[in-house]
Amino acid sequence: MSQPSSTFIPANVAILTISDRRSAEEDSSGDYLQQAVLEAGHQVIARTLLKDNLYQIRAQVAVWIADEQVQVILINGGTGYTQADNTPEAISPLFDRQVEGFGELFRMLSFEEIGTACIQSRALAGMANQTVIFAMPGSPRACCTAWEKIIKQQLDARHRPCNFLPHLKK
Repeated sequence: MSQPSSTFIPANVAILTISDRRSAEEDSSGDYLQQAVLEAGHQVIARTLLKDNLYQIRAQVAVWIADEQVQVILINGGTGYTQADNTPEAISPLFDRQVEGFGELFRMLSFEEIGTACIQSRALAGMANQTVIFAMPGSPRACCTAWEKIIKQQLDARHRPCNFLPHLKK
């Protein structure tokens, strides 16, 4: 088992916003994630916004999974419970392994903020080709909860007792 590092190791991150309503200029959740990633010391090497189309989402994520430079993919949007929310169906088939605890922990933390409405969040995470993929709701508040309370620590090589950095592409 790999031990956490004693030094910070920056990761290469791609950010994908899923929205049928927002444009790149109005992507406050993507803006938040980009700023948070950079403030944490990581690099944002790709960012895009797509309409909620299962096949376009799957294609973009597959390209990033295959890219030797992309280590982390952060997806916001498309994880709700409406017929138009396709992110889980788009990305789940791409996973080599699901990170079950992410969705569970996200919903637990969200319960403190939005009560039982959290059961309609289908936030999820997984690993594919040594790339960790986190999918969260598209609201800035949900992105902040996911980043500040879960993802930030899991992308810090110094975080004990474990983090995702030893499992990512080198």
